[in-house]
Amino acid sequence: MKKIKRLVFSLLILFSMNSFSQPEIEKKVDALLSQMTLEEKVGQMTQVTLDVICKGKPFDEKKKQELDKDMLKKVLVDYKVGSILNTGAYTLPREQWYEIISEIQKIALKQTRLKIPVIYGIDAIHGANYTVGATLFPQQLGLAATWNPEFAEQMGAITAYEVRASAIPWNFSPVLDLGRQPLWSRFFETFGEDPYLATLMGDATVKGYQGDNVGDPEKVAACLKHFVGYSNSRSGKDRTPIMMTERELREYYLVPFKSAIEKGAQTIMINSSEIDGVPVHADYHILTSILKEELKFDGFAVTDWEDIVMLHTVHNVADSEKEAVKLAINAGVDMSMVPLKLDFADHLIELVKEGQVPMERIDDAVRRILRVKYRLGLFEKVYYDMKRYPKFGSPEFAEASYKAALESVTLLKNNDRVLPMAKDKKVLVTGVAGNSMIYLNGAWTHTWQGQDPSYDTKGKKTIYQAISDIIGKDNTFYLQGTTEDKDVNTAEVVAKAKEADYIVVCLGELPSTEKVGDIEDLTFPQAQLNLVAELKKTNKPVIVVLVESRPRIFSSVESSMDAILMAYRPGDEGGRAIAATIFGLNNPSGKLPFTYPKHTGSLVLYDHKYSEKRDKNFAFNAFNPQFEFGTGLSYTTFAYSDLKLDKTRCSESESITVSVKVTNTGQLEGKEVVQLYTRDHYASITPSVKRLRRFTKINLKPGESKIVQFTLNKDDLSFLNRKLEWITEPGKFDIMIGDQKAEFEYYIKTTNN
Repeated sequence: MKKIKRLVFSLLILFSMNSFSQPEIEKKVDALLSQMTLEEKVGQMTQVTLDVICKGKPFDEKKKQELDKDMLKKVLVDYKVGSILNTGAYTLPREQWYEIISEIQKIALKQTRLKIPVIYGIDAIHGANYTVGATLFPQQLGLAATWNPEFAEQMGAITAYEVRASAIPWNFSPVLDLGRQPLWSRFFETFGEDPYLATLMGDATVKGYQGDNVGDPEKVAACLKHFVGYSNSRSGKDRTPIMMTERELREYYLVPFKSAIEKGAQTIMINSSEIDGVPVHADYHILTSILKEELKFDGFAVTDWEDIVMLHTVHNVADSEKEAVKLAINAGVDMSMVPLKLDFADHLIELVKEGQVPMERIDDAVRRILRVKYRLGLFEKVYYDMKRYPKFGSPEFAEASYKAALESVTLLKNNDRVLPMAKDKKVLVTGVAGNSMIYLNGAWTHTWQGQDPSYDTKGKKTIYQAISDIIGKDNTFYLQGTTEDKDVNTAEVVAKAKEADYIVVCLGELPSTEKVGDIEDLTFPQAQLNLVAELKKTNKPVIVVLVESRPRIFSSVESSMDAILMAYRPGDEGGRAIAATIFGLNNPSGKLPFTYPKHTGSLVLYDHKYSEKRDKNFAFNAFNPQFEFGTGLSYTTFAYSDLKLDKTRCSESESITVSVKVTNTGQLEGKEVVQLYTRDHYASITPSVKRLRRFTKINLKPGESKIVQFTLNKDDLSFLNRKLEWITEPGKFDIMIGDQKAEFEYYIKTTNN
């Protein structure tokens, strides 16, 4: 009986967490909105950074995060600010987060007229990376390499749990920009270059963050970044102009956002750049016509850092900061990440009084913000007791991160089956990433750029330490070899290699993101390439581990590498996952979520057009990357056979079922990502050589076979025409899975068919 009572009580609590239905929420929003003054409304549209309300200079990562009570009162009581975000600081203990958040909410709820709670936002992009002891997963690009949306959902759920356990309800994640420009510094934050893969991973992440009820105390509001097209920089530099047609924007870049919005994502963050000369923060067509009217988005849109001001100071489309505010708010911005000055609020109040921004636009923005706050349950409870989250930083969560890292590791080369390595060998570990946690985690880890090792989570293993744990310290040596771009002791490393049976070279790219991560050349720095070349001269097997945020080119020394493991930014458990893969405790199953280029002047995507294959000799051999999209080897082998279609002709009202037999022909159990691509023979818009349409990941024991089935319909064969209409034109198509190919015809029914 006691158990039944406890169960009923638990269900009642769960129901009361966010017990308002949508109509009830709308009534409450309207009632509250009707009581608000203009100043209170504008305050809700204003977001400042934590640095503004803390003592000391902004962006001092070493200062103590101590609230300035006078400034906090000015921000919340005088300016009625409705949102605060976290930047510029370092990882904090949960106790300190509770102290900060409780003080903020106490003033908002006790000293303001309407007692509207603050919505606090944070960039927790691969775990609760600003809270000490949180679980850190692979960065998004590594998650995409698993080709397993379950890991994305699990990462989202655990991150939401630990962010809420830090008293924070809003997460600026996931990034749904496509990784189609490898020079871009935020490439590692994406789910790769393909819109279908990014859509499935993005939807799963949002599901993990928000669940079925975003008001659940273990869930957070997701924030889709960065709407839309932000990653397609023409120069590859962050926040620089984008030149593309709306057709391309809609067919590729909008797709993941559209799906996530349909799945209920609560907030979006806006593209900081410009498209075809129009800054997105001032683009009514994108922010209102597409986002709010066409996609029916009912959450709110927040700017990125200082982007309204930049309409005046950088983009030069507004002759004053006040004019910039007018352009942005009228375009559809709901909340301004100010983030350091309060001039935004003063300007917007003046603009409304002058009739330059209509009150209807203000009411729409505030209604959206309040709606999300009600959905989050903030009016009922702004945060929950720390004791409610016993799994925070638990071994259970660490194991989930470890499993994701295992499936992300991608084997790109394995000459003469040098891997897996026997455990009775002596191993030299070298390279800048070989004994470093910051390289494994990347940016947005403990600090913005993630470059300070003093904040590393205690007890987590570097690659060297994890290898040493498996084969023993007596069999493992470490010498750094180089910094990112300078020699340290390469000659000493080469001499030490004579004592080893194998050499593991961990090439790395220093963590960075946004403008700090802009680079001039994708090629790995020469010092690191020299290290590989010199070590090959020892005639010992050279295994290279790539720990990088984007594909860094190494083609000049590729022949010196006996095996290549792509690790991406695998997180706190990445060292263990890499070591387990090297010694065969993990059979690698990761697949590249992007095309790995061989040359800096040949950045061609997997879904390129046929004309891009044309080479200087007028043949069609120009597409020659280092590794193709979807590539990834295993320690076993898989064979594809018996590709079958249930019909060879398919009309617009029919679907087509595709089946293929996959057999493990090797000696080890392993996982394989079965990828289905289609090719349109001819179309009114030049078709791609192939497009990913379906995939699934299966596990096979040695000798085992499985029949894998996929279903396609006309929408899976469609493209966007020049009228911006999704159409499927009659004609012949290829279906390709592995080395198998079949052809079918799509037709439109008429009386003559």
